[in-house]
Amino acid sequence: QAQLVESGGGSAQAGGSLRLSCVSSGATVQYFCMAWFRQVPGKGREGVAFIGRSGRTWYADSVKGRFTISRDNAKNTLSLQMNSLKPEDTATYYCAARSSPVCGVPFSSSVVGAWGQGTQVTVSS
Repeated sequence: QAQLVESGGGSAQAGGSLRLSCVSSGATVQYFCMAWFRQVPGKGREGVAFIGRSGRTWYADSVKGRFTISRDNAKNTLSLQMNSLKPEDTATYYCAARSSPVCGVPFSSSVVGAWGQGTQVTVSS
């Protein structure tokens, strides 16, 4: 069972950048489909960036061209580079891993096997 620990959240001005990291223990990131989801109070978790085993990526329209998901296999770490931040990017961000190595991207939150604890991102205008 993977254990995921995020870091790197915080506050930024609109137009600024933040980088989130997620370290995995118990599961090798290169063997699973992984993703970043985000959630605001009162709403469900929204998948914003995904990476498959082959390295194929998928992005939600709301972040396409601004966010980049990447994987460092040597460090067993997933990252999310967030540029040109907007106030509507404000949310709690979660690292996620599919429960099965047989997977594609994107995928629903209902098939996530492991979640990180979440890290808050706040963007002010």
